[in-house]
Amino acid sequence: MYLHLGADTVVRQSEIIGIFDLDTTTVSKHSRDFLGSAQKRGGIVSLGEDLPKSFIVTRARSGQLVYLSPLSAATLAKRAIAFSK
Repeated sequence: MYLHLGADTVVRQSEIIGIFDLDTTTVSKHSRDFLGSAQKRGGIVSLGEDLPKSFIVTRARSGQLVYLSPLSAATLAKRAIAFSK
């Protein structure tokens, strides 16, 4: 199954490591360091011009990718659950 992340981007659900809310997770220094490291290695994909509400960590053939999505983590989680049934 696939999950639509926004901006015409879909990923296989089996490749998703986690879906995180940007407002709550970026309070932690560890999360900020993780996102900074991903940005330095070119592993961040921004999905649109809008302010991102969530980030999705995936494992791909080329390595780990982090998608910044304008959709909320709750919306993405509901989609993932609805499609997995």
